[in-house]
Amino acid sequence: MGMYSREELAAAFEDYKSRRDSASQTGDWNVWAECFALDAHYIEHAYGELHGREAIRNWICEVMAPYPTMTFPVNWVVIDEENHAIVWEVMNAFPAPFDDHGKPFAFPNWSRLVYAGNMLWASEEDIYNPARDAGRVFSQWIAAGGAPLSKEAIEMKYR
Repeated sequence: MGMYSREELAAAFEDYKSRRDSASQTGDWNVWAECFALDAHYIEHAYGELHGREAIRNWICEVMAPYPTMTFPVNWVVIDEENHAIVWEVMNAFPAPFDDHGKPFAFPNWSRLVYAGNMLWASEEDIYNPARDAGRVFSQWIAAGGAPLSKEAIEMKYR
């Protein structure tokens, strides 16, 4: 057994999702950044590595500026007590307009959070294929009438 209980890990993940959902509703991603430890490490396969809460905050606020109300429905979750981690699949879903079936244009992402204690996360790693998934889905959303609220403030390093 790890140093944190399953219940604590699950509660911290619920807090993470609640902060993310609040950010999606308001467009203010600062509240989500607060769930990371001051020295957190974030690995984002399209944008690179970030070190520290403030770097994560600056990145998420800039990267989400064009799509501040994007949502992130979770498909499945695994709690890894031994490594005090959460692994899950989330869909990165664009806001309206939706497809012909009324569903958001979305692409899958797998993430791994490592818990730091005190409802804070030590690290996150996002794994997806921007070259295959993100660009294709973005193009479909644009063709359906979607429009970013602003130009990209940060370009992907790896497309």
